[in-house]
Amino acid sequence: MATTMHPALARQGTIVQVAQCSPEWHAYRQSRRNVSESAAVLGLSPWMTPYQLWLVKTGRTETRVTHAMQRGTDLEPLARAAYEEQTGLVMQPLVLEAGDYSASLDGMTLEGDLVLEIKCPLRGTRSHLWQDVQSGQVPTHYHIQIQHQLMVSGAALAHLWVFDGNEGILHAIEPDATVMEQIRAGWDDFEQYLTGDTPPPLAEADSVVRHDPAWAAAAAAYTQAKQEADALAERVEAARQNLIALARHPREHGAGASVTRYWKQGGVDYKKLPQLQGLDLSPYRSKARQEVRVMVA
Repeated sequence: MATTMHPALARQGTIVQVAQCSPEWHAYRQSRRNVSESAAVLGLSPWMTPYQLWLVKTGRTETRVTHAMQRGTDLEPLARAAYEEQTGLVMQPLVLEAGDYSASLDGMTLEGDLVLEIKCPLRGTRSHLWQDVQSGQVPTHYHIQIQHQLMVSGAALAHLWVFDGNEGILHAIEPDATVMEQIRAGWDDFEQYLTGDTPPPLAEADSVVRHDPAWAAAAAAYTQAKQEADALAERVEAARQNLIALARHPREHGAGASVTRYWKQGGVDYKKLPQLQGLDLSPYRSKARQEVRVMVA
């Protein structure tokens, strides 16, 4: 894969000649320390744990493209055009690398002094991100992501541009050497799990992937039994509806089956009670209990 030195990045990194979101780009990212993964490495991502990232980096699973991610990809050109119109700057999207670290940038000036990060939240101006940026705050996981970009690019400034499809809001972020050091230390620690092919400690949100024979046999037995039960449930419901259709009186029975019609009082939607708005209901809740849910994947 070809790389070229950016005129303004002679001391910092190189441009990787690969189209973002292409199969070649995905393959390239598999072996790099990427911007979007640093928050997960540090255990600070709201979407991915270190274990989940380990599964991706070791090829055991793939990152699923969500609706929110696809929206961001689709809106990115429009968002960048709106940013350029507001700021008068021309931003070039590109992929940079510096050592083991990679950054797929939504935009960078030709001089290399400014990088652009675009976010297009689903809820637009009603999103938490928009409201945070409006108040001068940046969520920690996004701050880590942008510091990674600044670290790889060597740029003196980053612009976070939050776009709702029509308008945008801008927040400037300067390099933070302390966070950059945390990113490097976090990746160095994470590397041991990759080279040793051993998973990092599990977080509460993790779901362990099992391939052992005992689990496979138990899962197969449950899946088959569930399919049989579902088919039987459909037969039961069809027979139930046939009995109901035949019944004319509120109470009828015969041949071991009965049909009874009765009125049941509707439940109370407590969320609609104005007297309860803003009231802390936690003192009135029953004690928490652990439950187990088994599903067919």
